[in-house]
Amino acid sequence: MKMKTLASLITIALLSPLAHADGEKIAVFTKNLTNPLFAEIRAGADNAAKQMNATTQHYVPTKPDSIPEQMSAIEDVVVKKPDAIVFIPVDSKAMVAGVNKINAANIPVVNINDRAAGGKFVSFVGVNDYDLGLETARFLLKNLGGKGNVVIIEGVKGASTNQDRIRGFKKALEENPNVKLLASQTGNYQRNQALSVMENLMQSFPQIDGVLAANDAMATGVIEALAAANRKALVIGVNGTGIDEIKQGKLLATGDYKGFQQGCLGTMAAIRHLRKLPVPAELMFPPNLITQANVQSFLVPKDKMVCPKWEDVVKK
Repeated sequence: MKMKTLASLITIALLSPLAHADGEKIAVFTKNLTNPLFAEIRAGADNAAKQMNATTQHYVPTKPDSIPEQMSAIEDVVVKKPDAIVFIPVDSKAMVAGVNKINAANIPVVNINDRAAGGKFVSFVGVNDYDLGLETARFLLKNLGGKGNVVIIEGVKGASTNQDRIRGFKKALEENPNVKLLASQTGNYQRNQALSVMENLMQSFPQIDGVLAANDAMATGVIEALAAANRKALVIGVNGTGIDEIKQGKLLATGDYKGFQQGCLGTMAAIRHLRKLPVPAELMFPPNLITQANVQSFLVPKDKMVCPKWEDVVKK
């Protein structure tokens, strides 16, 4: 039964062609194959490992954000004993038990992207989701002139990223008393679910001026729903993956979540720890927005992206 469960996991093994036979083996855990953010994170992890002559092996649930699948993958990895793990929990609280298993196996683990609610980590690499949500929402509300009707499309309830982004959204709304929040519903960070949610919201509310989507995949779904209904609203997202939509004028802005860089720095941190090099307990990227004003600087082909040097990001 266990083998059947493990067989249901999509395990993507990407070995660097430049890696030495004795290079460090890094297991990388991401949440799903549907969110472009995690594709960027995996690419960053691979790029960093290649630069440092290490190898990566990716563990991705077949069902998005599946707690049982990620737990099964952890059990598999604990037996295989990689040198280190770069870890994004599918659920901040539910996966603490899995982190405890990793800790008990004495495998160093770096937490990135979504902060786990417990367990021991070499480092955390990420962005302050509250600040990013707050600044992104402020940008939308400023463009609405501080008035109008808005809705929130939430991500996965159990994700710390979602909880903090929604707090930021609501703080921005508190600052704008002439903006009315019509509804806040979950799209589980998935494009199709957000599309369906937005269709239902448009049936309930004849006037929606702005949409605060907790990630870009859901923002894309919202944009598609609006276009199909011949409706218009300003839409913002978070993650920094909606570059094309911003360039085309469909998405007002996105909070830059530095997905590629998170994959880079998280993997670098794991390898540096194994090599007895200093690693900070926490590495946080500042909250920046991608808008029409600066989108050109983000139009780098995915295959041309290269990890930054550790020393350029981590200042002494």
